[in-house]
Amino acid sequence: MELTEIELNTSSSSNTLKEDISTLIYNRSQRLELKNFKDEVRGPMDVFHFLSQSVPILLDLHGKSLSGIVDRMLEAMSNEYTETESSSAQKMKEEAKQSLFTPDSVHQLANTIQGTETSEGGGIEPVQIWVAAISELASIQRRHVAIARLASPVNMGRTTQEIRILILVLAPMKEKGTKTAVETGRTFATLFNDVELRNQLLSASNVDEFKKLLLEHTRKLIDGEADQTSKRRSSHDIYIAKQTSIGWRLGRGIVNDLRRRLPHYKSDYVDGVRGQGTLRKVIPATFFLYFACLLPSIAFGVLNAENTKSKIGVWKVLFSQAVGSILFALIGGQPILVLLTTAPLALYTKVIFSIAENKEIDSLAFYSCVGLWNAGFLLLYSGLNLSKIVVWSTRSTEELFALFISVAFTVDSIVDLHRNFDANYHSPACSSKSSQNATPSILINTTLTEIEPCLRETSLLYLILLLGTIWLSSTLYQFRKSPFLDAGKREFLSDYALPVSVLIMSFLGSYIARDVPMKKADFTSNGLFNVPAFSSLPIWAIFAAMGLGFALSLLFFIDQNIASALVNSSKNKLKKGPSYHWDLFVVGIINALLSLFGLAWIHGALPHSPLHLQALAESEERVDQGHVYNIIVKVHETRLTTLVSHVLILLTIFLFPEPLYYIPIPVLYGLFVFMATTALNDNQLFERSLLFVTEQAAYPPNHYIRRVPQRKIHQFTLIQLCLLSLVCIFGFVPVAYVKLLFPVVLFLILPARHILVPKLISAKYLSALDGHL
Repeated sequence: MELTEIELNTSSSSNTLKEDISTLIYNRSQRLELKNFKDEVRGPMDVFHFLSQSVPILLDLHGKSLSGIVDRMLEAMSNEYTETESSSAQKMKEEAKQSLFTPDSVHQLANTIQGTETSEGGGIEPVQIWVAAISELASIQRRHVAIARLASPVNMGRTTQEIRILILVLAPMKEKGTKTAVETGRTFATLFNDVELRNQLLSASNVDEFKKLLLEHTRKLIDGEADQTSKRRSSHDIYIAKQTSIGWRLGRGIVNDLRRRLPHYKSDYVDGVRGQGTLRKVIPATFFLYFACLLPSIAFGVLNAENTKSKIGVWKVLFSQAVGSILFALIGGQPILVLLTTAPLALYTKVIFSIAENKEIDSLAFYSCVGLWNAGFLLLYSGLNLSKIVVWSTRSTEELFALFISVAFTVDSIVDLHRNFDANYHSPACSSKSSQNATPSILINTTLTEIEPCLRETSLLYLILLLGTIWLSSTLYQFRKSPFLDAGKREFLSDYALPVSVLIMSFLGSYIARDVPMKKADFTSNGLFNVPAFSSLPIWAIFAAMGLGFALSLLFFIDQNIASALVNSSKNKLKKGPSYHWDLFVVGIINALLSLFGLAWIHGALPHSPLHLQALAESEERVDQGHVYNIIVKVHETRLTTLVSHVLILLTIFLFPEPLYYIPIPVLYGLFVFMATTALNDNQLFERSLLFVTEQAAYPPNHYIRRVPQRKIHQFTLIQLCLLSLVCIFGFVPVAYVKLLFPVVLFLILPARHILVPKLISAKYLSALDGHL
């Protein structure tokens, strides 16, 4: 969301008898321009004057009632009066209470200044985290200002449901035009309308730091360093606007990306330790990334070992993950992007090895040859600036692919659960045992149960660990929204939800239930640096590998750019800008190196990249008609989380691999489902799909609900679901040669969105339903 202007609200109620319980209230809103600190001298003078005169600043003020909070602030204001002026102070407080609130039964602030912002799809919404209450009094001779930072959000009215900061401004009735209550309130409202400053003020530890932040921001506004205009553009929007002008000149996009990102290279490290509250976000984000990359790599390593007959096993996948990600953290452009081997890559690897076995050629050499062709195509794409195709990537295409990844994670978990129940709970031994209990004479001469024991308890434990991991991690992740404990402890539990749940459930499965047989990951290694025998491949296999490499490169190209687009989205408020072309080039180089040694491939991954960003983000809550939204205020853009987490993975696999042996497989798949469900947050395709079974009165007040007819919303959602079903068919159908077309089908979503969809839904509605992120 982008900041726009500030708004003056006035309310008054009709004069009624006090015994009446109903009344009329008159509301009027008036637009106010943000104060120009560079050209208007009164604004900076007021800030410096009030802060130097010890303006009352109340930090972490406790209170649930509006009148109680205002009483505390007025009491602080009265301390500015001397003992001889005590009667004047008392008169000021009494008159202020009458003037600040609407009279009679409607008890709310009468005159306020509040910020507004533009929502993602258009429309103006009030900023509900701060409000300035203003009033002009006849009993005072000078202006008074007080600021209160509340300990917890307080509901102060219809458009002020989550107030954390209240500014109180009182001014004499007879005052020059530049010093009225409105003008003084506009000065401080301009400061507090800056979302980054607000976030810093909410984290300030004392009054001196609070004042220092206000003074520093005021000086930035005077010097023109801080952008206070309503038309502020994100670094991603500026980058996208320039993509149409780079043409097809070889390497121009890469050069431009390097020129843009190299000046930030040093700050990518420094910003990971510098600043108020930085380590509070960076440390848990590092541990989150450690577990979020380590555990899926083990799961995909198990899957690859089964599909490749252990030629690409757990150790190779873990080594690829660690080394490839460390290289990307050091030289990649967007450090928040997370590289990982993914479910589509595991499927494609299975297809490649199946083809090699059917043609009786060296499967690992054929796999590596496909990888080298893929890397070559990626380098070609980055050199030709093809990543500028991201300008045609809309929210619908990005969210469709993100939802497919969530579906793929969930399907993988269900398939493995079904496989476990087939092998244990419904095994022939268990079926024979049931028959024996019913008719003992049937199995007198059989020895089946001695050869293959019935292990129904294994399947039941598998189900408990799977569902337990999902429930515990989801509960802890959502704990920051609960009323239990204090805010700091809730945030701590939420930040460490993933490692805590994995450790607890692994302890349950490997120690408490140690007597129950449970499948563990196979960590046997066939060598990490076995260079494949490329010379054994016939000529036709090399050209066949080129065709497979081209299809694979389409998958890499789409995955990499969609993951980058979701990370670099304008709503995430990243400052240092994206680098699509350079990142694709680096991914090509990394995968060429991995292919040379027959290691697992990696690319930008979903949902890990957006989840990594959320772990590093500072956010504010918005409340609209009972619906709570989290809006990103700032992201700590650093390379340290990726670098440190993957150095830890590298140390784990070489120095401390023993603990990995105790992680049960169902815990890994429970992690898959947790990440799949967590990625659904803020996915509008998923939200709109739920509208089919949601009562209309309960529809969220989203911008597209207000601007698009319900029939068109459902029509667009059905089109997306049809495209998603098509992608799932080609991704999950158990026919190897059909899966080869999966990258092509995925790539064709873009032209389908821009050619077919506009013929069914008008551009006016598409702009609201499918605007850029």
